[in-house]
Amino acid sequence: MSRVETALAEMGLALPPAKTPVANYLGTKQCGNMLFVSGRVSVVRGKVDTEVSAEDAKLAARDTMLDLLAIIKADIGNLDRITSILKLRGFVNSAESFKSQPQIIDGASELLIALYGEAGRHARTATGAAQLPYGASIQLDMVVEITS
Repeated sequence: MSRVETALAEMGLALPPAKTPVANYLGTKQCGNMLFVSGRVSVVRGKVDTEVSAEDAKLAARDTMLDLLAIIKADIGNLDRITSILKLRGFVNSAESFKSQPQIIDGASELLIALYGEAGRHARTATGAAQLPYGASIQLDMVVEITS
C-alpha cells in the first residue's frame, strides 16, 4: 500500500473504484512530468445553498477529490509518484446568492494538503456555476507533477 493510501486509511477514508470517462476523453493525459486529470463530478446533486448545504458540499468536494486520486492511481499505479499538486480547478453548482465557493472547494484542497504536505499546496480556481453535468453540486479537475 502506498504512503498516501496509508494516510487515507488513518483518516478513515479510502479510494473508491476508479470511474471510467462518460464521454470521448481520457481520465488523465501525461505530458513530460505533468499529469492533467480530467474533470469529475460529485455524486451529490443540486444547487449549493438551496438544495445542498455548504457543509455537505464541502464533503462532496473532498469525496470528488478521492475520485480524482482513484483515477490517477489507476493510470500511473502509485499515488506516491505525485511530487506536487500544481493546479486545482473547482466548480460549485451555486444558488444565485451563494458566494462562498472557495470554502466549499477547501474540502478538496485540505485533503491534498493533509496527504502531501507542502507539495499538496496548489494554485486554485473556485468558481460558481449555474449548472454542472448531471446536476452535480461539485466538479473538479487538476494538474499534478509526477516522477517517471
